[in-house]
Amino acid sequence: MLAEANTPAVPGQVLSAVRAVIADDERLAREKLHLLLNAESDVEVVAECASGRETVAAVRTAKPTLLLLDIQMPDLDGFQVLSEIPPEEMPVVIFTSAHDQYAIRAFEAHALDYLLKPFDQERLHHAVERARDEMRKTQAREVTHRILDLLAQRKSQERARSDFERRLVVKSKGRVVFLDLDEIDWVGADANYVRLNAGKESYLLRETISRAAERMDPNIFIRIHRSTLVNVRKIKELIPVNSGEYVVVLRNGKELSCSRSYRAGLQRMIEQNS
Repeated sequence: MLAEANTPAVPGQVLSAVRAVIADDERLAREKLHLLLNAESDVEVVAECASGRETVAAVRTAKPTLLLLDIQMPDLDGFQVLSEIPPEEMPVVIFTSAHDQYAIRAFEAHALDYLLKPFDQERLHHAVERARDEMRKTQAREVTHRILDLLAQRKSQERARSDFERRLVVKSKGRVVFLDLDEIDWVGADANYVRLNAGKESYLLRETISRAAERMDPNIFIRIHRSTLVNVRKIKELIPVNSGEYVVVLRNGKELSCSRSYRAGLQRMIEQNS
């Protein structure tokens, strides 16, 4: 006998109403428990169940945060019900029973509380307050895990960025120059060298354009031609020309050709950095 919920709870949201499922094979017991729960603030009964199978279905569809579960029920008893519910879908569980011999087993099954029938409003109130505290703790753990996951992702991204060199050491006119990659406007192939163009200065580095591309952060430098790399942050505009090619205009006025085969990658990079 289901009383369907309006909307399922959203994991991680600010704790709101306790969404309760009542599971008991006795109609009068369900009615009494429903009446007692109505006297509790912010408790919404989202389903009532008379059997074990019905309870499992209600937990899966109504997504309760609290399950008040009788032990002796048709088809599945209370312990069997819990074995059918995946851990990630398990609500806080409070057993209700007229028999005290199941109490130890109930707590071994990680029940939060064990209400021995008949119980009164005060006893139920204390159990519901304990359930609220447990929900808050669970929610806090979920938030903490999400924060830690985000920090781990950020650290992973930072480690990935650190794998690329942040500056190059080049020899120029008898000097050793430490050149920050952010200073480089574009890189062009020059026989067995690449020419690093940084403002009014340019420097030769003995390596191929492909090797230079591997050493530079692909989130900043992109290949626009088989012989040219460009710092995306230095691009001022793109001018379309014939045959689907572009002229790439840098902030310093330098114009570079972007061949059609490299156009898609350039467009994606521009969108990511805009």
